[in-house]
Amino acid sequence: MVTTSGSAPSGTGTDGAAASPETAAPAVRSVFALKDFRYVFAAGATSKFGTQISYLAIPLLAVTELDASSGQVGALAALSTAAFLLIGLPAGAWVDRMRRRRLQITADIVRAALFGSVPLAWWLDALTLYQLYAVVLIGGVATVFFDVSNQSFLPHVVGRERLGEANARLMSAEAVNSVAGRGAGGYLVQLITAPLAIGVNAATYVVSALCLLRVRRPEPAPTRQPGRHLGREILEGARFVLGHPLLRPIALEGAATNLAVQMSLTLLPVLFVRELHLSEGLLGAYLGLGGVGAFLGSLCARAIGRRLGHGRAMWVIGLAIAPMGALIARLDRGPALWAAALAWLAVTFKIGSDNVIKVTARQELTPDHLLGRMNATFRFLVTGALAVGSLLAGLLGEFAGLRAALWTGAGIMAVSWLLIFFSPLRSMRELPKA
Repeated sequence: MVTTSGSAPSGTGTDGAAASPETAAPAVRSVFALKDFRYVFAAGATSKFGTQISYLAIPLLAVTELDASSGQVGALAALSTAAFLLIGLPAGAWVDRMRRRRLQITADIVRAALFGSVPLAWWLDALTLYQLYAVVLIGGVATVFFDVSNQSFLPHVVGRERLGEANARLMSAEAVNSVAGRGAGGYLVQLITAPLAIGVNAATYVVSALCLLRVRRPEPAPTRQPGRHLGREILEGARFVLGHPLLRPIALEGAATNLAVQMSLTLLPVLFVRELHLSEGLLGAYLGLGGVGAFLGSLCARAIGRRLGHGRAMWVIGLAIAPMGALIARLDRGPALWAAALAWLAVTFKIGSDNVIKVTARQELTPDHLLGRMNATFRFLVTGALAVGSLLAGLLGEFAGLRAALWTGAGIMAVSWLLIFFSPLRSMRELPKA
């Protein structure tokens, strides 16, 4: 569960094609009335459900079956998001050159094959930690292309005026999946073992690809301009985000929040199972509670934005949850477990509201031809912070102890909201549109 501000995430294509008929149809009362959105929604919901299962099942597999250390669990988590640092920026330029639906389907097929190899190797008694490293790393590359193209494809499907509602629906589904997926992940590990639970994740990617194949709205072909240079296009996207007075603080705050949250989350399987001797099911329930918080945050986001103003809402909620990291760092048996669970609920409420308010702001502030590169730059910074957080957590856990990693994350979480507060967003009620 991360800000996809880890996260996520117009009526024209990358070539500036005219707005869709759906965009111009005021009679449509709900975004779910758009058939293509229903398929996009179903694809995202299904694949996210499976991803949440593996989010828990893979580190548990490493700890329980392969006897992984804190450093190895941290490396596994870092590799799962390292692709956003390695290819995140060029991916945006590539996405702006390709048909985005086709790219998402390809990414789903690749992820299905990769995660499907885990139960097969386990059945053959050939599973190693190095295979898990490869699966999460290459799967992360596919996820980069899926996520960047997905957030760039959405404005084409629903139109700019429906982005707020569409993002709220998608983030609500993602939050529900965090409850159902992580809860199911913990219990599936207990019932059918971790490798078979990961096989369930592989099947969800197949279902996601089939749903995307049902999207019928023609996607305009990307403009092929002579003399285009990948490096210049990457720099154009990065300069747009980092030079924009509103997008820059959103990106930096999202990266800081993800860094803090990931440092708290990475070693939880080790803390729960090895140090506190709690069950995998309880770990799944704890993480699943975060889905409740994200779901409530996504439901309330639009109302909060209207009440406080979209800019002000971004830092007020961050200030409100600033002390919560300390409660998470004190997680233990008994009352401390309940206090940490409630703090996690509050933190994920912020994540849920951020994923609606900030992703919508990003899409509205960005012209169509830069959507892919804008989303890729955000993914590089925001999701790349997850890899850094995982690596730092693993190193701190190995050399300074689990609590050192948790307290470091708590400290970063306590101050990250200041990046929005000391920006033009501080008192803005409405954001300008591209």
